[in-house]
Amino acid sequence: MRRGELYLVAHPSALDPKRQRVFVVVSRQVLIDSRFSTVICAPVYSAYDGLATQVPVGAEEGLKHDSSIHCDELVSLPKTILTNYVGTLPAAKLDSLHHALRIALDVSD
Repeated sequence: MRRGELYLVAHPSALDPKRQRVFVVVSRQVLIDSRFSTVICAPVYSAYDGLATQVPVGAEEGLKHDSSIHCDELVSLPKTILTNYVGTLPAAKLDSLHHALRIALDVSD
């Protein structure tokens, strides 16, 4: 598992109306590689509102249609449910993700 990878998760939460949703791993690599059982992920939605905390993604990243990563809605997910690999963000999209995360968390460069 690597930062920037996308995974399809079945029944992500009781509050999510979708039966399945794609998530992007955003935790730092040292945490991903550690013994901790969870990682921080950002959900992918079909809606794109043009916010600075959203990163547009689509077929290039392994998705069926245009969507966006929502960095304002980070969640902690067990590593064990991240098994259905969808794709990986290319370097330019990973840079956009880093920028959107800094804005969402109000962290300067």
